[in-house]
Amino acid sequence: MARMMMTPAVALPLRAVLADDERLPREQLRAALARAWPELEIVGEASHGAQALHMIDSLQPDVAFLDIRMPEMSGLDVAHVVRTLPRPCAVVFLTAFDEHALAAFDAQAVDYLLKPVDEQRLAQTAQRLRERHAQPQSATWDMARLQAALQPTPLPLATPALKWIQASVGSAVHFIAVDEVLWFRSDDKYTVVCTAQQEAVIRTPLKELAQQLNPDHFWPIHRNCIVAVGAIEKSERDAFGRTRLKVRGMEKWLEVSRSHALRFKGM
Repeated sequence: MARMMMTPAVALPLRAVLADDERLPREQLRAALARAWPELEIVGEASHGAQALHMIDSLQPDVAFLDIRMPEMSGLDVAHVVRTLPRPCAVVFLTAFDEHALAAFDAQAVDYLLKPVDEQRLAQTAQRLRERHAQPQSATWDMARLQAALQPTPLPLATPALKWIQASVGSAVHFIAVDEVLWFRSDDKYTVVCTAQQEAVIRTPLKELAQQLNPDHFWPIHRNCIVAVGAIEKSERDAFGRTRLKVRGMEKWLEVSRSHALRFKGM
């Protein structure tokens, strides 16, 4: 009887989603990956966290490269949801600051890269992901590896948290303490600064402003709004399941986008 010849299985290339709210870093990462890991297949690119989560859920990549600071949902928020999916993927974080290292560890990231990405470190990440795919049990960080990853490159200094804002009220210019701000809202070409006493405008885009605010004191609740955590009085859901916030001393309620609503589930 003739023996049946078994055709060896061909390993399929790993597939990846890239997520960064800025086009240039995405292009630089794609080019760097093409050099460090040419067989990797890029199946999607997202410009904000909610889009990244949708791509991960629908395309089911093997790995997601996530910028930490993104509108709609941060990379950390996306990673925590990804862990609950039926087919979670590996996550690699990218950020310009080292302040999120422990949070990345908590989110069970496979690696954590500082921008601009060093190509030697990226090659190490590619190897780590190949090994993870071959042996899924070796999925996550240990603390020694986290420290080693952060040591080779000098860490950039984080931007100091903003304390004062120079804003226009009519024809006058006011100096407003950030501690007095209730929320910031994007409005066409300006950003509206709301305090208990007044509303003023500044020319700094909301996205740029968010990078200067203390993330423990100010939370994004919508792509066009950031609210002071200490000013939140309560949250509630309306008949349509939408979440909104009541800010202390103000009659106006603020709408919370679905991507940020989970943060207020217990309030």
